This record gives sequence, structure tokens and C-alpha cells, in this order.
Amino acid sequence: MNASEYPPNLDMVLDVPVNLTAELGSCHLPMREILQLAPGSVVQLDKIPGTPVELRAHHKLVARGEVVVIENRLAIRITELAVSSAESGVAKASQ
Repeated sequence: MNASEYPPNLDMVLDVPVNLTAELGSCHLPMREILQLAPGSVVQLDKIPGTPVELRAHHKLVARGEVVVIENRLAIRITELAVSSAESGVAKASQ
């Protein structure tokens, strides 16, 4: 969808910055272990390598993708777009 296809009342918010977060995984640790973390500590996450990374805006799932490197910086290549809350799952970006 290009800018000319958006409803007119949406135009006023199209340039509002939105913070996106890429979530690699998560884990649950007791506070005792969190307090023992130090440089060199390793925290094991719940996802295996190759699992899609979730891209979120304000904690809401926007898309999933794979981690890539562009000019020595991490980036996310989108592989799936989130669908509306009325639908379940995610939609393939290629559709």
C-alpha cells in the first residue's frame, strides 16, 4: 500500500516515529541468578538457532523475520507479516 491509498485521516500520523523491538527469545530466571549475572555470563534463551525473530511495536507483534548482517550491523529480513487481531497466526510476506 502506498501513501496515496491510505485513508485521508491517517495522513496525520504516518510520520509519527514508532519504536520497533526485535525479540530473539526469552527465559525465566530466579532473582538469585539474575543478581549473579556478570560480564561473561551466558543466558540461554528458549529459541533454537534459525527460529524466526519477532518484530514488535509497543509489545504487539508486527512481523517475523531472520537476522541478517548489513554493513556490519544486525538487521531483520521480514519473512512473515502479522495479521489483524481478528485473524490468527501470521501471513507470509510473499502473499
